Amino acid sequence: MPIKIPNQLPATDILTRENIFVMTETRAMTQDIRPLQILLLNLMPTKVDTETQLARVLGDTPLQIELELIAPSGHVSKNTSQAHMLAFYKSFADVKERTFDGLIITGAPVELMAFEEVDYWPELCEIMEWSKTHVHSTLHICWGAQAGLYYHYGIQKRLLPQKLSGVYRHTVEDPNFILFRGFDDSFLVPHSRNTTVNREDIEAIPGLKILAASPEAGVYAVKNDGCSQVFLMGHAEYDRDTLSKEYHRDVAAGINPQVPKNYFPDDDPSQKPAVTWRSCAHLLYSNWLNYCVYQTSPYDIREIKNGVRTEN
Repeated sequence: MPIKIPNQLPATDILTRENIFVMTETRAMTQDIRPLQILLLNLMPTKVDTETQLARVLGDTPLQIELELIAPSGHVSKNTSQAHMLAFYKSFADVKERTFDGLIITGAPVELMAFEEVDYWPELCEIMEWSKTHVHSTLHICWGAQAGLYYHYGIQKRLLPQKLSGVYRHTVEDPNFILFRGFDDSFLVPHSRNTTVNREDIEAIPGLKILAASPEAGVYAVKNDGCSQVFLMGHAEYDRDTLSKEYHRDVAAGINPQVPKNYFPDDDPSQKPAVTWRSCAHLLYSNWLNYCVYQTSPYDIREIKNGVRTEN
């Protein structure tokens, strides 16, 4: 089944060329199906890239997905046109009275700031609190995961000695848990961040469980009891060239970054990177949609407000 996205969203043409089954709003109106309602809070500066990356992995499942986009109100995006924002994005105020099967909170390039210094932190806190009663399962990515662990559980992020950038091998620590069903014992995921969350801080919180980790990149996947909150420290959704764009941007800015590990052939930034994480990305998001969202979300989406949930 397809992912339903707005007719003119740039991701539509891109995913159609990739043979991802995309259904526009016009066609979706002719089908009598209760699609999964997924809300995407996009905090990334390159919003079109992020929309496309996440629509790609969400659309590659047998489930019909209806994707809605929101961004912090009052925060002006410097890298996305105002016309795009007005055409495709809503504010939290526009959707706060509704309920959703799933919510995705993306990363953001603000990790060197204290959480409370981020201009949209109060609104993000309001959304995360709201998610506990209006969303069946929330998926937090990278800085969004660190923000969620801090807000919900008081876990502090930690500054790394140097930026973690590259593609790292991870080990599944609980192969029986549904989020990693079908995974090999080890798998690859891109990371791009300056901060981390320590394993011991997570393990000190009752109800949190570490599902996968990397010797180099640290903890990757964490979930709470019931899978209503999932935290991913890396970017399985990244495109082939995402880390390359970040690296060459930093070089042009005179930052003198390290070459992303395990990414460019022979560590040569002039060469085309090989994608080594795509299959894991699609399986991960498919498992989240199927097992943490679809299998336990009530058919009457309004029941989410009443706390209807089957434990995982």
